[in-house]
Amino acid sequence: MSGSVWLSGGQFLCFLFFLATCLAPGSSTAQVPLLMWSSDSLPPLAPATAGHITPHEEVTAYLSSVFGSGSHTVLLFLQDKLSKDDFTLYGGVFGNKQESAFKHLEAALRSSSSVTLPALEWTGLSAIPTLLQDKLGVPPLLVDADTLSHLSINTSANNLLLVHLPYCSNSLKTCKEVLNDNDQIIGNVLSFLKDEDVSYTAMYTGLHPSRATAQAPVPNQQVGRTLLQIAEDDANPPIVYPESGSPCIMLWAQNLSVDTTSGAGWFDLAQQSHSTAGSMCNSTNSLLVLNYPNYTLSFSMSQRFYPISARNWFTLDQVQLRAFNQTETFIGSRGIYAPAEYSYRCQTVRSYQDALLLPADITSQWRLEFTDFQIQGFSLASGNFSYASDCAGFFTPGIWMGLVTSLLMLLIFVYGLHMIMQLNTMDRFDDPKGPTISVPQTE
Repeated sequence: MSGSVWLSGGQFLCFLFFLATCLAPGSSTAQVPLLMWSSDSLPPLAPATAGHITPHEEVTAYLSSVFGSGSHTVLLFLQDKLSKDDFTLYGGVFGNKQESAFKHLEAALRSSSSVTLPALEWTGLSAIPTLLQDKLGVPPLLVDADTLSHLSINTSANNLLLVHLPYCSNSLKTCKEVLNDNDQIIGNVLSFLKDEDVSYTAMYTGLHPSRATAQAPVPNQQVGRTLLQIAEDDANPPIVYPESGSPCIMLWAQNLSVDTTSGAGWFDLAQQSHSTAGSMCNSTNSLLVLNYPNYTLSFSMSQRFYPISARNWFTLDQVQLRAFNQTETFIGSRGIYAPAEYSYRCQTVRSYQDALLLPADITSQWRLEFTDFQIQGFSLASGNFSYASDCAGFFTPGIWMGLVTSLLMLLIFVYGLHMIMQLNTMDRFDDPKGPTISVPQTE
């Protein structure tokens, strides 16, 4: 051959080592795809099953069957990085073939005998160039688009042509533009060999995977399915009384915000340390007192039997806030209630704007707002909240409006259908040649 640069075995390995040093993505367990086609027929290869990673031994055995006897001209298109995801993203696999970045490659695979290995084992450096050099017994010839026109191929001997293709990692172009340029190079090389009437075997693979996922061993890692979500900080434990033994009152809230209009604005008591001194509970009444610095917040609950529902219900009778030598009371019995064996939960409990806590003094400027609020003062089992009765009703005002409107339209439809069914057609007609028909008014 002439017009090209020959590489000895050592120089070729140095060339690969240079590429590996500059382009290696790091230690990872990954695979690279291998596409192989020939102008002659290739030995059959069983299709790879889903998830199968082809080891080097299988590739070596298959290449031995391909290049067992005779002379061969082998084209190796070695791209800096390649992954099967590149074909999915840029190959027009969803029917949009006009947008494919591999038009010449797809045409060559369709018109030739081809073999595809979607996942070839990769352990830090592509083994395909070394395998080909061992099988053919010749050093590789590095060619490019500029040296193709001066290339003279001796088909009576083995030839190994290496075409280096870049990737978009360090390019100003997009990945699709780079892959389009590479596909054009592949098309030009194949067209040259076709014009020269040279039988060839071509291979397209990557020196490194373009999308490799590192899989470093993690000690004590949980095995199995896990939720792919950001781990949240541990929530504060619920407030219980008594703190030791079997609890009879339990409360949890993300925020216990109070506003006493003293210039400090909203103050969240849930983030402060507290004591439950002064709390009490029995079979009919419960009182939870939360003592904070400068604040005291108490929840008074009671339960009673209602004959209509034939069960006991508990109500949050009042919430009392003491601060700065003043006391304000908020009534909650009208909106905060639940069966005695249940807990009560509400996303927002406030004393203003859709208030569930009504101030006893309508002139009071103090405000309360509890976020993600849950409380239970009776029938606590095993120290946990019982089934929660939520404040959000099943029938919201919007649902009621929709039901009433639909019912009204249904009544109108039924009335109209009934009126249409009551229409009677004439069963007697006047004959102009005979006597006039007299229809009595009673018919």
